[in-house]
Amino acid sequence: MREFAEFLGAQAPFDTLDTDDLARLVAHAEVEYFAAGATVVTEGEPLTHLWVVRTGALEVVEADRVVDLLGTGDTFGQEWLLSGLAPPMRVRAHEESLCLRIPDPRGYLAHPDRLRYSARPDRRTSTVGLARTGQPLGRVMRPIVWCDATERVRDAAERIGAAGLSCALVRTGTAAGPGIVTDLDFRRRVATGEVGIDDPVAALASTPALTVEEDAAPAGALLRMLEHGVHHLVVTGRGGEPVGVLRAVDLAGAEVRDPLVVRSAIADARDPGELAAACELLPAMLAELGASGVPATQIGAIHAAVVDAAIRRTIRLLPHPALDGLRHSWVLLGSLARREPLPLSDVDTALIWADPPAGTPDPAAAIRPEARDVLRSLQRYGFTLCGNGANAHNPVFSRARSAWIAAARDWQHDPTLENALLLSAMVADSRPLTNPRLGESLTETIRSHTRTSQFLRALLDEALHWRPPTGFFRDFVVQHSGEHRGRLDLKPGGLTPVVSLARWIAIAAGDATGTTVERLRRGAALGLLTGDEAETLAGGFESIYDLLLRHETRALGAGASPASTFIAPKELDSLTRRHLRETFRAIALVQARVDRTWLQRLPG
Repeated sequence: MREFAEFLGAQAPFDTLDTDDLARLVAHAEVEYFAAGATVVTEGEPLTHLWVVRTGALEVVEADRVVDLLGTGDTFGQEWLLSGLAPPMRVRAHEESLCLRIPDPRGYLAHPDRLRYSARPDRRTSTVGLARTGQPLGRVMRPIVWCDATERVRDAAERIGAAGLSCALVRTGTAAGPGIVTDLDFRRRVATGEVGIDDPVAALASTPALTVEEDAAPAGALLRMLEHGVHHLVVTGRGGEPVGVLRAVDLAGAEVRDPLVVRSAIADARDPGELAAACELLPAMLAELGASGVPATQIGAIHAAVVDAAIRRTIRLLPHPALDGLRHSWVLLGSLARREPLPLSDVDTALIWADPPAGTPDPAAAIRPEARDVLRSLQRYGFTLCGNGANAHNPVFSRARSAWIAAARDWQHDPTLENALLLSAMVADSRPLTNPRLGESLTETIRSHTRTSQFLRALLDEALHWRPPTGFFRDFVVQHSGEHRGRLDLKPGGLTPVVSLARWIAIAAGDATGTTVERLRRGAALGLLTGDEAETLAGGFESIYDLLLRHETRALGAGASPASTFIAPKELDSLTRRHLRETFRAIALVQARVDRTWLQRLPG
């Protein structure tokens, strides 16, 4: 233990800890041995700890390339631990290595704020964790609004509002330096009555305010915000005096395209104008992720997370008395629900509300106009609503809980009902965004009600209707006329055949959770697919999804708006064309096998 204390105490970021906190850190640390080639950190799995290399070396692998080599004393994982996002890279042992595995220090250190994590500017780091920009902080910081400690809270609020800012610094007259009050403090403590509007503003201030030096890198400023869970920093000059205030949204304004910054800007938006400005950063963020080689499925998951935040913020910024008057759940549908959107994907939504007491009027007439207002706001922020009507103000997609359950039961018992198969598929691809217990009522119908063979056969026919564009005499079946002549539409011809079959598996298995690939592998575990079939479909989905996503993000990066999911085969290199052709044929072969033997594959 003494050896580890001496070792960690000599390494950043732990060299600033006092003796007691260093002892706590060592008590929680575990030693692990890794043979050469062993995986230390798995790509895509959220971290609950960070690592310090004790002996040996670790490789950081991103998009199948070694992009960094960590040696004795190097710390890894702090960016992902502090942000809560999963790493888009993996770490493996370059040689036999010993590592110290340290749980999140914020949970047991008395002074975790003393840790000074390095942003490692001298090494290549994925853009999904740290901001990359040469823009100096002095150019993006905001001016300071000063308040005396004895000023009333109401006067400080007026001063902040008049300046059009979101915070003020409070003179404390102590060596600790100034305090800070932000919009969040007013919302959380004044609006709830914890602090009165005539109390001195010092009662509301956080003291001392966190600082960052004016010549610091934006990545370092962002990381400091992340490690302390704040969205404001005081920028100090060379003499240590405050010269400005920096917000996370200011970093976004400096074209920091990091998802953490974009999500922070969305969450901090105080009004529709700020939210619209934050949402405008989404295309640039996606283009940056695509250009950085981040795996396509992870880009889709990040995209979905940011859209989730935008919808939640839109809902909170708007008054909706009818919706606020009863328990309800906003539900995402389609690719966003599966966390597999493309940059062009529509925002498909549904709404479910708790059944009102017997004898009370149906609230639908008041609820749906409010849902429409929310969706109109999303359109103003740059999102596209479902052109086929899967929107939360549509009576088909907005119902009381009992009405949703009754409708789902009817669709399963009689698949010949109008739109029964389409609506069943929509329900299977749903994910509650708010009030999840209520929203999960939709997918509970898949688990709780009998799925007849008639229903499953009809649903399978619907899934198999989507065929890959393969021809007997030609490599591909392409459009022969119109604006897309000579092009393939890879969404209905490539993604949808796999997504639809995976959805059928989810319904047949009575478990609608997970992504397309997770559903396929669950199907293999249940015998609905063979292991080879599941991996064939999963590999086909991932390769086509990657091709489409790169196509769209490249267009965004060039300042263009991708017009469609059509791609001309002649624009692809010969290896990609060959792989795509083989992928289509493999998908079609699995479809044919399932079509012939589906009944024998059903559980039980």
